[in-house]
Amino acid sequence: MVANTASGLSSIRGIGVDIVDVRRFTAAMDRSPRLAERLFVPAEIAPDLSGRRLMNFLAARFAAKEAVAKALGAPANLSWHDCRVLTADSGQPFIDTSDSVRLASDARGITQWHISLTHDADLAIAYVVAEGSHDA
Repeated sequence: MVANTASGLSSIRGIGVDIVDVRRFTAAMDRSPRLAERLFVPAEIAPDLSGRRLMNFLAARFAAKEAVAKALGAPANLSWHDCRVLTADSGQPFIDTSDSVRLASDARGITQWHISLTHDADLAIAYVVAEGSHDA
């Protein structure tokens, strides 16, 4: 897909999707109490959620981080904290990158991320699209 934007032509530079079994994710978090701080920065953890709702929320965000890595071609040097899945005031999730993920994105000409998250029953799914300049 190529689209006209205010800054010129843009195109899809990568697509990633991931699915997480929330029960397995919860069990892993229970077994390793420090896992949450290895995977997420404090701004990603919803302070008003707990229990199953929090695990669904975090599992979807973990799926998004995996989907971002896939959209980038799964380079080995990415850091979990360099891809943050945050929530806008509107409630819409968005991706914020830095350091290793930003370098990989820049190398592929990615200028914008689009994200969709869902969870139902025991599954959390994330779908991301990486968009960039047509010339990259």
